[in-house]
Amino acid sequence: MIESVSLAFQGVWSHKLRSFLTMLGIIIGIASIITIVSTIKGTNEQIKENLVGAGSNAVVVQLNKDNYPYDMDYSSPPDGVVPVTEETRLELAEIDRVEDVSLFLRRRYANNVYYGNNTFNGQLYGADEHYFNVYGYNLSYGRDFLEEDFRLAKKVCILDTKACSALFAGDYPVGSTIEIMGESFTVIGVVEKSTKVDLEINSLQDYYNYADTSGGSIFMPIDTWPAVFRFDEPQSVALRAASTDDMTKVGQKASEILTEKQIISSDQTLSYRSEDLMEQAEQLQQLSNSSNRQLLWIASISLLVGGIGVMNIMLVTVTERTQEIGLKKAIGARKKRILWQFLTEAAVLTSLGGLIGIVGGIVMARLISSVMGTPTAVSIPAILIAVVFSMAIGIVFGLLPAVKAANLNPIQALRRD
Repeated sequence: MIESVSLAFQGVWSHKLRSFLTMLGIIIGIASIITIVSTIKGTNEQIKENLVGAGSNAVVVQLNKDNYPYDMDYSSPPDGVVPVTEETRLELAEIDRVEDVSLFLRRRYANNVYYGNNTFNGQLYGADEHYFNVYGYNLSYGRDFLEEDFRLAKKVCILDTKACSALFAGDYPVGSTIEIMGESFTVIGVVEKSTKVDLEINSLQDYYNYADTSGGSIFMPIDTWPAVFRFDEPQSVALRAASTDDMTKVGQKASEILTEKQIISSDQTLSYRSEDLMEQAEQLQQLSNSSNRQLLWIASISLLVGGIGVMNIMLVTVTERTQEIGLKKAIGARKKRILWQFLTEAAVLTSLGGLIGIVGGIVMARLISSVMGTPTAVSIPAILIAVVFSMAIGIVFGLLPAVKAANLNPIQALRRD
C-alpha cells in the first residue's frame, strides 16, 4: 500500500504540469462546492440568528384562542384560566435544557404613556424578577427591581434605551416621573440587551422579517400591573433555552404543562402555545437553499468533467508505461497488483486536487464574505465529504485504465515500442 502511494506521488511529480491540468477540473469543482456550501451554511445561521435571536434563546409560551394568540390589547381576560403559580414556574424551570423561566404580562401598543409633551408608542410589560435574565438585558444605569418593589406593588418602572430616547430625548431619566394609563410611575433605571445580533437587511422582505420596528419597551413590576389595568390577566411565560436548537422542544413541553395546569374551563378553543420561531427560520432557510441547490448541481458538472479528464490521462499513462507493465508481469507481478497500482495513482491525483480545491474554496468563501458582505461558515462535514468524494472520483474514473493495464499481455507489452 505504502509503496503504491509512493509510486503514485512519483508519477504525479514527474509530470507536474500535466498532473495539475488533470486536477484542474477537480480543483474547480471542489472549490465551487465548498464555497457554495459555506455560503449556504452562513446564510442559514444568519437567518436563525436574525429571526430567533441567538444569545438570549428565549421562547415565549402564551395563551391562544383558536390557535391565535389571545390579544389582551383588544380583549377582556378569558374565563377559566388561572394565574401561573410559583410552583408551576419552578416546574417549568425543571424542563431539560431550560436555564431560567419568567412570567410576564404585555401590551403591544401602549399609547397612553407621557412625559411632559413627549409620548411613547411602544410595548408595556409587567415583568417579574427573572425577566431581564431570560432576555439578556443589562442595566445601563439606575437600579433593578427590588424584592420590595414586587411585594409592595410599587409604581416604579424601568425603560429600555429606545423608550428612554422617545420620552427623554437625551435627558437623564432616573428619578423622573412618567404617566402610564393615568398613573404616575417613577423611573428607576434603563436597561439594554447584552446580546445584539447584527441584522443583515438586504431587502424589503428582510426588513419585515427581522427588523425591530417597535418604539421600545417599558417595564413595571408584575405585581403592579393590576393597579394600572384593574384586573388580573393570564400571564405569558418566557423560557431561556440552553441553545437555539433547544427552543422548539422546550416551548412544546412548556405548552403542554401550562395547558394542563392553567386552563380549568371546558372551552377547547383555549390552549397555551409557543412561538415556534425555529419553524419560521427553517422555512426561510428552505427558500434560500432551493436556489443554492441549483448552483451545487452546476458545480458538480465540473467534477464530472474533471473525472473524465483523469480517466483520459490515466489511459495515456497506461499507453506510455506499457513496457513497464509488461516487465512487471513478466517477473511475476499479479493482475491484482497492477490494478491496485493504477487505482492508487488515480485516487492520489484526485485527492490532491480535492485538497487544493478545499483550500481554494475556503479562500473564495472568505473573499466573497469580505467583499460582498455575505455571511459564510465553513462546514467541516462538507470538507470531509469533499475529500472522500474526490478520492472516489479517482477510483471510479481510474477503474477503466487500471483494468486495461491489468489485462495487458506481458509478451505483447514487452514487444511494444
